[in-house]
Amino acid sequence: MGSLFHGVEVASIPFMVVITVGLWLLARPGGSRKWKLAATAGLASAAVALAVNRAIAGLAWHRDRPYQDHAIAHPWSSSSDASFPSDHVSASFAIAFAVLSIDPLAGALFLLAAAIIGIGRIFIGAHYPGDVGAGILVGLASALLVAKLLRPLISLLVRLAERVTDPILRPLWQRGTRGVSR
Repeated sequence: MGSLFHGVEVASIPFMVVITVGLWLLARPGGSRKWKLAATAGLASAAVALAVNRAIAGLAWHRDRPYQDHAIAHPWSSSSDASFPSDHVSASFAIAFAVLSIDPLAGALFLLAAAIIGIGRIFIGAHYPGDVGAGILVGLASALLVAKLLRPLISLLVRLAERVTDPILRPLWQRGTRGVSR
């Protein structure tokens, strides 16, 4: 079980980024922008969440991680930065809540992944439950800011970016749909 959560420690943020980018790639060029909006809002929300965490860490206190304070905790994590709030959880939940605000079904799957990351962070001794709770709140606030208040900017960014990505992805989509219709 420990090696599973160690894998969560190492791969959780890259995994969340890859599946978020995957939403963009799964959006049919010239079709609905819903998943492109969700992907862009998710990644922007994660960036905002991590910036908020840096501000909190600079203004608040430095709390050591559980594995540093308690010899019984499993030291699968080796970070020495502040425990409060959790960067992994803030970024993961920021992505999940942003995706949820645009596509509830996809967002529910992202929330499940974020919850596994949060539980894993506690299990491996990287964070106290309060660090994870604060990370969830930072993620939620960041997603609300980006997905709701900055939606016009996100929409503009999507329209600009799809001018580059749609011509690249369109042949792949056409090739894929020809193979299905045979």
